[in-house]
Amino acid sequence: MLFKLLTSAAFAASLVSAQTYTSCDPTKRDDCPNPKAVGSKPVDIDFRKGASDFFKLADGTSLKYDNNLGAVFSISKETDAPTIGSNKYIFFGQVDVTVRAARGIGVVTSFVLQSDDLDEIDWEWLGGDNARVQTNFFSKGCVETYDRGGFSPVADPVNQFHTYTIKWTPTQLDWIIDGTVVRTLMNTGVQGCAGYPQSPMQIKLGTWVAGRKNAPQGTIEWAGGVTDFTDAPFEGYYQSLRIVDYMGAQGATEATEYHYTDLSGSWQSIKVVNNGEEAESSSSSSTTKSSSTTSKPSSSSATTLTTVTSSQSTSSNATITSSGSSRGPTGTSGNQVSATTTGSTSLSTAAAPTLVGNMAAVGAAALLGYLAL
Repeated sequence: MLFKLLTSAAFAASLVSAQTYTSCDPTKRDDCPNPKAVGSKPVDIDFRKGASDFFKLADGTSLKYDNNLGAVFSISKETDAPTIGSNKYIFFGQVDVTVRAARGIGVVTSFVLQSDDLDEIDWEWLGGDNARVQTNFFSKGCVETYDRGGFSPVADPVNQFHTYTIKWTPTQLDWIIDGTVVRTLMNTGVQGCAGYPQSPMQIKLGTWVAGRKNAPQGTIEWAGGVTDFTDAPFEGYYQSLRIVDYMGAQGATEATEYHYTDLSGSWQSIKVVNNGEEAESSSSSSTTKSSSTTSKPSSSSATTLTTVTSSQSTSSNATITSSGSSRGPTGTSGNQVSATTTGSTSLSTAAAPTLVGNMAAVGAAALLGYLAL
């Protein structure tokens, strides 16, 4: 399926449509298979020791393993897009990935959580940007508004390994670099495009080429330009990862799968199942306690999106608000965003990730086309 997407004229003409791919969307059908759960036992994978059966390889993917660098995701031509996806899902949880991004203008390295109903949480590295990493999220595959992406500073991600973390609970989502929170999304209960990702997700890792000569101009601009393959191969290295499943974060002691009880896709409607039975809960669950955080949204905020962004400390709260519309770099209408600080510590423009509009959406839409398994 991966190479069908790569060679599809429709895909090349409309990358946004790839964002909506899923083999069975449980918000549109009631006969989708239940996602299999990671469950109570954390998963630790060290790719320096070789392949892991926790992941399946996408069609056409071939990886090498280095005892120092880990899994080697190599790109030598436009149609290369090595990608792996987990066989099991987390329903809230924490995923830590130690990765060194691939170099190269137009080359993208990606660490993504994605659900069957197209909730999504992203880390993306552009091979021509050796000072930042992009974060993004989507709710139910919505691409009608493009105000959810941002960039956070990171030291030399192409030449140095860093550990990038997604910590995700029913109330709060943190993007973390080497133990420091760089962005936080609060669950304010808002619906639609700015809605909170909240359904069971699998883990996807990959590299791909956004700087293809026949890619839409907006995608090429977002990626930094057309990729020059005379300098190939371009290699990204995934060294290790740790996966912890919070199993709904309501005190379940074990999970084997997750069951959508209706078409809403809300986390409250999704049941934790253990060997065919609704899972038992423990009121003293540590995962429930772990959902408490130091960052809180402004009580006076009337925005559709509340985000905390910081490259220094979680004591700085920034509310991202819509301030009107503008023409995006791809020529489509986008949203401007502004940062409003709350709390005792001021958040400078330099400390906060640079929020992006249409380009972030173009990149994420293109990403899902390549990551579709």
